[in-house]
Amino acid sequence: MPTVLITGASRGIGRATAKAFANDGWDLLLISRSEEDLVSLVNEVDNKKIKSYYKCIDLSNSKDISKGINELLKNGLVPSVVINNAGVAWTGDLLSMPIEKWEWIMQLNLTSIFQICSEVVPLMRNKGGLIINVSSHASRNAFSQWGAYCVSKAALASFTKCLAEEERKHCIRACTLTLGSVNSSLWDTDTVEMQFDKDSMLTVDQVAYELLHIANQPSNQIIEDLTLMPSGGVF
Repeated sequence: MPTVLITGASRGIGRATAKAFANDGWDLLLISRSEEDLVSLVNEVDNKKIKSYYKCIDLSNSKDISKGINELLKNGLVPSVVINNAGVAWTGDLLSMPIEKWEWIMQLNLTSIFQICSEVVPLMRNKGGLIINVSSHASRNAFSQWGAYCVSKAALASFTKCLAEEERKHCIRACTLTLGSVNSSLWDTDTVEMQFDKDSMLTVDQVAYELLHIANQPSNQIIEDLTLMPSGGVF
């Protein structure tokens, strides 16, 4: 039975992805900050055909990640696919941004992914593992008021390419799913102040479908980057 580890699993893209993989017969390793939402999700996908485990980890706290990952993996499951989906944004003038917010975004959107991969990838080596990092077209473009987010996603894209290059000899593949705007919980956070037509955005189910599509590729091939954009051209 294949196993997927999903961060940011309790809401939005992560929750939809967990459901999609569960319906496809994957065992689940789920990470989020909200235990209540994780319990609800596990109950929702619960059936006798798959195993599902969760761990509450605050990815904004670098000191919690190693311990949390190790505790999650005590159940004996080793992921064949890791989906680094958790992420945050902050809108405002780049040089007026508080240093604490800058460090928070870089920790969640970049450094936590480095930390997770550092813990999990060594266990996946020589077994045909796949890392999927959820990125944004902000990694390739400059958007006013989204400077730190753009920088974090550009760095993530570079990190993914370097990881793929180094781990190829260990049969580990790494790729990005690059997204345009998605109607997710990101827009409802108090650090984002933007108004867009959400009906024109991608849905979380569309994103989950593409993540499952990437994960189901044969081990002898790789979609290095899949870019998914709303057809209406919304940010």
